[in-house]
Amino acid sequence: MIQLKKTIIALVLLGTFQITAEGQVQPDKIQFVRQGTKRLIFDREQSIPMASLNPEEIIGMKSMHPVKHHTNHQSEVYIEDEQLVIESTQKTETGIWFGGFNPFSTYSMDISETSGEGQMGFEFSDPSKNNRFIIALAFREDLLTDVYLKIYSDSSLKYSESIAVNTEKDIRLKNRIILQMLGSGLTVYMQDQGIPNVIGQSNFNEHLDLRKKKYIHSFQSSLFAGIKSGEIRISHVESALSTGVGLADIRAITYENGEPFLEDGRLWYTMSIRGRELPQHLQGIFSMNPSVFDLELEGIVVFDRNDGLLRNEIASHIFYDRRSETWRGLTTGFSAFADPAEEKQLLAIESNRDPRFGFSIMKAEPFGVVGDVEDPHILYDKEDNKWRMFTCKNISGYKGIMLESEHWNRGYERIAGPVKHNSTGTSIQKIGNKRYCFSGSSEREVYIYSYPYLKEIGTLKMDLPPWDKTSGTRIWPNIVQLPEGYPFRYIALMMDRYNHPGLKGPNWSYGAIYLYHGWK
Repeated sequence: MIQLKKTIIALVLLGTFQITAEGQVQPDKIQFVRQGTKRLIFDREQSIPMASLNPEEIIGMKSMHPVKHHTNHQSEVYIEDEQLVIESTQKTETGIWFGGFNPFSTYSMDISETSGEGQMGFEFSDPSKNNRFIIALAFREDLLTDVYLKIYSDSSLKYSESIAVNTEKDIRLKNRIILQMLGSGLTVYMQDQGIPNVIGQSNFNEHLDLRKKKYIHSFQSSLFAGIKSGEIRISHVESALSTGVGLADIRAITYENGEPFLEDGRLWYTMSIRGRELPQHLQGIFSMNPSVFDLELEGIVVFDRNDGLLRNEIASHIFYDRRSETWRGLTTGFSAFADPAEEKQLLAIESNRDPRFGFSIMKAEPFGVVGDVEDPHILYDKEDNKWRMFTCKNISGYKGIMLESEHWNRGYERIAGPVKHNSTGTSIQKIGNKRYCFSGSSEREVYIYSYPYLKEIGTLKMDLPPWDKTSGTRIWPNIVQLPEGYPFRYIALMMDRYNHPGLKGPNWSYGAIYLYHGWK
């Protein structure tokens, strides 16, 4: 009888094992099929408003939008035909207040007409106008003649330089001017129809570091007009958090155990909102209903290391730790490139407030992972009682490594890797009941590895990958397993690596977003 019971138990266990093994989906057998693609370039429908000047709604100009004159002769400022008009027959300099200041905001104005000669643009300054940061577009009649950056300190001009690019041909000063502020740099665009054209760019950090918290607390934004003799007509001015010129570094927000954070029927993502150079991107937060392609900008996050700066780090993984009821995660310290004295490193980030909406600040601290390390993905493995981090380190090229610790924010040691393949967008995700590791590469493949020891399993099957024979392929796989009930079980958001045209010098201004559904 005892032997019979043992035999029955063994058969039951064997059957259970076979069911589990047969039911376990292998990630290299899933077919990912492209569903759609889009590139969000200063998408007005996605913008989160900060401040605006709308002539058609102004009653009480002196109170709503105070005018400051900087010269003895004063320009005429008035509303006519739902347009803001600034005119003068002599040399004048005028500032018209429209909002507060944020060094990571996008500023824009819609120009109806210019005549005569002068300059127009944006001014960021303290209330006394002793310290001023001005982006000025010079014009003669309706033609752009130059783009300037001017910095005043203690009421004296300390720095003035042309920052114009791509102005060899005549450019008519009309329609929309876009100033993308990037913390330690900026880019100026003109948009008539279609893709905005780059007309100015600058890295100004060595002259004035607008990331300092004292500036976001004290500076204000004004429309700037310096007229020699002429007239400017403007129909709209605004400051907004925007989608920038491209999106990259896509990662699903999760719970502490790596499960995707699915709330109100929407997945939540971190994506880098692209500017120009490495320290000039911004950590965006997006959401999407996984059954459709309705990607929506929800907010941005910057990071405070308690050193007086607000830092625009990117390539973050944010998770909600249900045990401590705290938002936590890791980010990559790309802002270090704005200061030659700083060293790139990973940072542990934390917030008691939900950082997904509007403008948010998370506390950030170094935790000993210093050097050329990027793209961290972190989770708590309850079975092993360990925190694990899959990231990539520059070891003769970026290679995936697995780190482990008893604490989420310190004490990490390597337990696996480097893998032999180039690695980007390193992430950990459950397929079926098992965790796997994924990474993009420079080899036109998305590689799949075992968790946690990174044994190579295979490559991802997908039609129409987000690259061609000429483009970069180091994308982020960003694969998510959905709960039962959806028309498909797997979803992936990826990006391409096509830079925005017209930017001068090195830039990482990609990319478009690609949606894939996975089928087995």
